[in-house]
Amino acid sequence: MLLKDEVAVVTGSSRGIGAATAIKLAEEGADLVINYNSDRESAEETAAKVRELGRNALIVQGNVANSNDAKNLIKSTIDEYGKIDILVNNAGITKDGLILRMKEEDFSSVIDVNLKGTFNCTKNAIRYMMKQRHGKIVNLSSVVGLMGNAGQANYAASKAGVVGFSKSIAKEVSKRGINVNVVAPGYIDTEMTEELPSQVKEDMLDSIPLNRFGEVEDVANVILFLVSPLSSYVNGQTINIDGGMLM
Repeated sequence: MLLKDEVAVVTGSSRGIGAATAIKLAEEGADLVINYNSDRESAEETAAKVRELGRNALIVQGNVANSNDAKNLIKSTIDEYGKIDILVNNAGITKDGLILRMKEEDFSSVIDVNLKGTFNCTKNAIRYMMKQRHGKIVNLSSVVGLMGNAGQANYAASKAGVVGFSKSIAKEVSKRGINVNVVAPGYIDTEMTEELPSQVKEDMLDSIPLNRFGEVEDVANVILFLVSPLSSYVNGQTINIDGGMLM
């Protein structure tokens, strides 16, 4: 097992990419902390699947945009397991709209969860990782953050910020044995993307050379690589998982 007895925190892991990632890491031997904000039932389902694999699963409710919640998430991890080896900052939201119609609170809330939430959890986790002189952090961006997208100025800004944030943190903490990388998914079949209009989906499919939408497991597989010993010399990088859409 690539992650035998390691401890991983995956934010927003009640469903979608986060749930798939938590299960994938458990398959490789990690104990998990399942984080959710509002969907307790789905978090319980993810935890049950982790336990079926013979691994431990701690469920912690919290909004990562809230600094106290983020602090409690990491503290609960340390209290339960005594360490944190892996942090996957996956929690994210969208509130799409053209700029002239976008409300200030819609812009701020997306930035708060997607970017500030990544900051909150990273800052708290790094305190322990630096003492351990070991850690792997993977932050979720998006191809939208790299190329922009009409109607998603807030989301694009938050995800572009994640890339710059991650590169900066990698330069700060790498000498302490901590790797920081980013994955930027393209169109992945999740509950979030199911809400897009059919015409948008058709146009997007035309732009993907592999001619298919991604599955959550496609993202989870790359995250597994980045948090495992196989990627020990990969640092400060952004890996697109988009079927070739952005190249």
